Formats: sequence, structure tokens, C-alpha cells
Amino acid sequence: MTSGAFPLITMLAQATQPAVEAMNIWQFIGQMGGALALGMAALGSSLGIGMAGRAAAGAWAKEAKAGQRLRFVYIILLGMPISQTLYAMIVMNKIKAALMEPGTMAIRAAMTAQYAGVLLAVGIAVGIGELFSAWMQGLIGAAGIRAISEGEGKGFAFMIIAMGIVETVGIFTMVFTLGLIPAAG
Repeated sequence: MTSGAFPLITMLAQATQPAVEAMNIWQFIGQMGGALALGMAALGSSLGIGMAGRAAAGAWAKEAKAGQRLRFVYIILLGMPISQTLYAMIVMNKIKAALMEPGTMAIRAAMTAQYAGVLLAVGIAVGIGELFSAWMQGLIGAAGIRAISEGEGKGFAFMIIAMGIVETVGIFTMVFTLGLIPAAG
């Protein structure tokens, strides 16, 4: 077995050596935290928007067929799950700042496994929290669109409140995990 055939083994070996490499495995693991946070949140937002968007399309088709005006409020309900991607981007930027040398735009020359592990764990926690918050918000939005469509336009305020409650989960996920990211420096 040669180290060239197993690049991960080579990277792990280099990361544990005292010599500082331009890019080591711990930096990579820390960066993965930010990438996972944003990627999973975007997945959740996409799922949520997709579900609510399908419901809106069906409601608009029903209204058009009946000769009614098409309701704009559906746009609000289907667009709400996008905010979780924004929350994850804020955390990703904080992770990026924690990976930089203080006062510079250069990546830290050395990073410990513990430090990188915290950044990865934060990224995973944010990703999961935002993914499910956005996904569930989309489900509530889809149900709300159907309810408004079938209820002759009534209930919009209640739908916003219901979606706001699950939005709070996304906000709490962002705020609480930002406090876990080690200070840059």
C-alpha cells in the first residue's frame, strides 16, 4: 500500500507532523463545517420552497379556472423558507473568520484537531437545524396555501404565525451555535 493510493492517509500523516503544510487536514475539516452548514440549509430551503411552490401553483390554477384573481399572498408563504439559508450563511462567515489569522485574510498556518472539530460540529448542527426548519416551514406554507385557497382567502395571519414559530427554530439554531464558535485570535 502506497500513500499515493490513499490520499486521506497521506493528509492525516501530514497533519500530525510538526511541519506546517500550506493546507492541512484540520483546516479542511474546519472549512467543511461552513460548507456543510450552508449546503444543508440550502437543501432545506429548496425542499421547503418546492413544496410550498407546488401548492401555490395548484391554488393559482384552481383560481384561474374559476375566473378569480390570483392571490399574491402565496408568494409570501412559499418564499419564507429561504431565510434559513441566510442564517447558515451568517454562521459560515463566522466559521470562515475563525479560520483566518487575526487581522489578515490568510488562513491560519496551524490548527488543532479540537478547534477544527468544534467548527465541523457547529456546521453540522447548523445544517441540520436549518434544513429541518426550512423543510417544515415549507410544509406549513403548503398547507397554508391550500387552506387559504379553500377558505376563500381567510387565515393568512394564522399561517404567518405558524410559519414564524418554526422560523424561530432556525433563528435559535443560528444564535446558539454562533456562541460556540471560538473567537478568531
